[in-house]
Amino acid sequence: MTETMSSIARLEEVRKHIAAAAHAAGRKAQDVRLIAVSKTFEAPDIAPVIAAGQRCFGENRVQEAMRKWPELRARHGNLELHLIGPLQTNKAADAVGFFDAVQSVDRPKLAATLAREMEKQGRRPNLYIQVNTGDESQKAGIAVAEADGFIRSCLCDLGLPVIGLMCIPPVDADPVPHFRLLAGIARRHGLARLSMGMSGDYEAAIACGATDVRVGSAIFGAR
Repeated sequence: MTETMSSIARLEEVRKHIAAAAHAAGRKAQDVRLIAVSKTFEAPDIAPVIAAGQRCFGENRVQEAMRKWPELRARHGNLELHLIGPLQTNKAADAVGFFDAVQSVDRPKLAATLAREMEKQGRRPNLYIQVNTGDESQKAGIAVAEADGFIRSCLCDLGLPVIGLMCIPPVDADPVPHFRLLAGIARRHGLARLSMGMSGDYEAAIACGATDVRVGSAIFGAR
């Protein structure tokens, strides 16, 4: 099997697992959006996955995405691009102008900068607030104790288009309590989207209500 064929086969396998997990949770498969995480992979690796019908992709770095995606977007219509990695405030203008969604809003200064850039550019990509559910000092995300106030500020004070929450549970921890915690915070604020679950735990995330799963290596192979 060629690498191109194997990436398509892996994509189909992930789709089947998503459908099965959704069914087991009493949900519809179409209610779970697959975000194919294409960070570090180049256009020739991504193109076959687009050809197989995948339309939503996630990137970690603004500059990498701006380098490789314009040509892909020109060749393939109806693509949706999410920034899922940490965002520096000095890249906020580029992120607002380039991405369809930013999933890593995690601090007041960044939120305020995004609000100014949206006003300036007249463009409002969807936003997700990243919550550091494990309160890990080395990881991005708003602290759990500060999440409610930060969400209210983003929605009410800044008027940001926040549609959901995102989390990355601690490595080697049971992810389920973290997924449930995120879902509870989202319910309190009436936020419909939950971006949680990656290649190793997306089925558990779906059982906990994930609406967006971010899957990279299970589709593209090891980095």
